[in-house]
This record gives sequence, structure tokens and C-alpha cells, in this order.
Amino acid sequence: QVQLVESGGGLVQAGGSLRLSCAASGRTFRWYGMGWFRQAPGKEREFVAAISRNAGSTDYADSVKGRFTISRDNVKNTMYLQMNSLKPEDTAVYYCAAPPQSTGWTQIFTAEWQYTNWGQGTQVTVSS
Repeated sequence: QVQLVESGGGLVQAGGSLRLSCAASGRTFRWYGMGWFRQAPGKEREFVAAISRNAGSTDYADSVKGRFTISRDNVKNTMYLQMNSLKPEDTAVYYCAAPPQSTGWTQIFTAEWQYTNWGQGTQVTVSS
């Protein structure tokens, strides 16, 4: 079992930036691709970004491409989401997620059902 703890959320004005962190513990972080999801009030949780275990592959939702960057530090067991040019529609609770088992070197998952381990979430609020 892996434990995931998100941090870095907050209130920011439109056009601003935030960097989210996801600290992982409980199993070998570098063996797993990871992902970020978000859930806005009254909406389903949606995919934001994913990264392979070696950081060689990444994928993004169309709504955040060019503005968000996912990265990871396998020494610090931490994943990041750099969010720039934030918009009010980015307001949501952001979750990091890990799959149930190790993944291939460049394998990434973009579907919620592919992840079984979730953090508690961190709130991001973008004011207009």
C-alpha cells in the first residue's frame, strides 16, 4: 500500500501560478507511473496529467496543455504539478494517484479506474 500526501494548493488570482507536490511513501516510488486528477464542485473527477516511472513519457488533458507541467523526483519520492496561467475554471480539489502495481518504463495511465491509491486532495481556487 502506498500513502500519498498532496500539498501546495491555495488561492491565486487568474494568470497566477502554483506548484503542487505529492509525497509518496510505503512502496518503491520509482517503480510506478503516477497521475494527477481534479474534481470541481458538482462535477466528476477528471484526468489532468500523468507521468511514467522514468519521467520519459507524460500526457495532459487538453484543457491544461501548455500551461501545466508534471514532473517527478525519484530520489525525493515526490511528484509535482507546476500550474501556470491559471484560470477560474481550474478551481478544483487536486488529487495525486498511483496504480495498484508497478508499471513499464514509459507506461502512463490516464483513466481513473487504472488508479487505486489516492491522496486526500489539495484545494486550488483561482479568482477572476
